[in-house]
Amino acid sequence: MFTIIFFLSSGLFLGWSLGANDAANVWGTAVGTRMVQFKRAALFGSIFVILGAVISGGGGAHTLGKLGSITTIAGAFTVALAAALSVYWMTKLALPVSTSQAIVGAIIGWNIFAGTGINFTSLYEIMGTWVFSPVLTAVIAFSLYFLVTFFLKKTNMHLIRLDGLTRTGLIIAGAFGSYSLGANNIANVMGVFTPTSPFSDLNIASLFTLSSIQQLFLLGGLAIAAGIFTYSKKVMMTVGASIYKLSPITAFIVVLSSSIVLFLFASEGLKLLLVSHGLPSFPLVPVSSSQSIVGGVIGISLAKKGRNVNYAILGKIALGWIATPVIAAVVSYVSLYFMQNVFIQQVF
Repeated sequence: MFTIIFFLSSGLFLGWSLGANDAANVWGTAVGTRMVQFKRAALFGSIFVILGAVISGGGGAHTLGKLGSITTIAGAFTVALAAALSVYWMTKLALPVSTSQAIVGAIIGWNIFAGTGINFTSLYEIMGTWVFSPVLTAVIAFSLYFLVTFFLKKTNMHLIRLDGLTRTGLIIAGAFGSYSLGANNIANVMGVFTPTSPFSDLNIASLFTLSSIQQLFLLGGLAIAAGIFTYSKKVMMTVGASIYKLSPITAFIVVLSSSIVLFLFASEGLKLLLVSHGLPSFPLVPVSSSQSIVGGVIGISLAKKGRNVNYAILGKIALGWIATPVIAAVVSYVSLYFMQNVFIQQVF
């Protein structure tokens, strides 16, 4: 049991890092505008990210598995650790980097070390979402801004009522976004462990069964929740207040836009529904909430003629997005070498 816990610890560390960085961004705009208290955001975020991970977390793991199926638990431990260290370093710099990019970079490092070759079809599909998801969020946020503005002008709502409605909307959108994030990004945290899961299916009081994979995702969800509570506030303020000064209304639009995009890339049910009707569907790929949120903020800024955007902060964030997969791949390769040749653990 101790050996299992030790090897899973890197996945838990990655989950904590995701909670401190990616998951925080679902609530960053709400906290940054002081509309929702940090403790309340952390509580709702933790509950719904765990629910999303356990109930709907299977989709993205399949795509990562195509990129690299790591068949030893020591290899999975090392890859997850490399990704976690990369995200942690970026979090220390208060940059909202992508856990998705980190785990992809770490898996590529494993592919190169193991000599298995890289599945470029899966890689291109994943990398495409790194561009498409923030652009799609920006388009949705841009459109919603004009719809919401038109609605508010027509209704002429009292300021106090509008304030209460906005706070409620931010909490609902944040809960929806947290659920979608758990469903989508738990693959980043525990996906590399699914081929070698140490658990057996667990029947609970003859009411329902937690599968081996769901137990992995539950542990990962708890780790994400711990990251939200302990270390996420600094990154929330970077996204919520530093890139672009958001009003409470625009903060709601950004959160809702990001939540919609995360859900589109996480829902197996929606994908099956669209495919069954012969319609195009979104790939089940773990996308970055950081990139999505930043896209939403940019969409709002464009709707307001691009004024007051902090391009220096945007430049630092973009640099972090480029550096993260490269750093993760290098750290993964070096760590795998030490794990196999110094600690004598089979990593592939």
